[in-house]
Amino acid sequence: MNRTYTARIRRVALTAAAGVALAASLTACGPDDAEGAGSGGGSAASAGADAPSASGAPDAGSGSGKSAGSSSNGGASAQESASASGGKSAPSGDKKGYGQACGANDLKFSARSETQAGGYILLSARAKPGITCTIPSALPSISFGSKGIEAGPAEQSVGPAVKLSGAKTVYAGVNPKTTNGDNGVEFTSLIVAIGGSDPNPASVSTGAVTIDRPIVTNWHTAPGDAVPGDGTDN
Repeated sequence: MNRTYTARIRRVALTAAAGVALAASLTACGPDDAEGAGSGGGSAASAGADAPSASGAPDAGSGSGKSAGSSSNGGASAQESASASGGKSAPSGDKKGYGQACGANDLKFSARSETQAGGYILLSARAKPGITCTIPSALPSISFGSKGIEAGPAEQSVGPAVKLSGAKTVYAGVNPKTTNGDNGVEFTSLIVAIGGSDPNPASVSTGAVTIDRPIVTNWHTAPGDAVPGDGTDN
């Protein structure tokens, strides 16, 4: 009985030891598996973190912002260019740009009385600030009053075209009365246009002058060249 009992005890002990060893083995595999599972989860998280970059979503957002900024800058550049080519935000006259033929509204006029050659009106003109234009090779269009008493030519041929800008000035001489006697109508201003088709003639104060068959010279760059003949009609 004692031997049998002792053998049974050994078998139970061996069985228990085997169970403990098996349990220890299962416990040892558990952390490895958990660690593997954790590693897999980490990989998945890493893949998830890398996914926006791989899909290009952040880059696309950044690129979209740059594109919008570029478009905005392009629009600003176009406006600045159009301002530079449009006479820099519309110069003083109604025309835009540079190099066009002058109109009366592009010019600043003044007139004063001179005593030479029996008396005449010296008319001067220069471009308004910001304007560059050309006085064409044509006689100034000068008239007086609502009935449009027009000045005839004081010279047989027209002068050359003249480019105006800044302080560059041209002059024309107007003889208001080329007849003898007391005939005539008094005016205090004249109307000047650059050519007969100028749509915006300007009124220039002259002081009181008697008008009868007036004449006018071409535009000249020197005031001494703009003295009109007397044009006397006996």
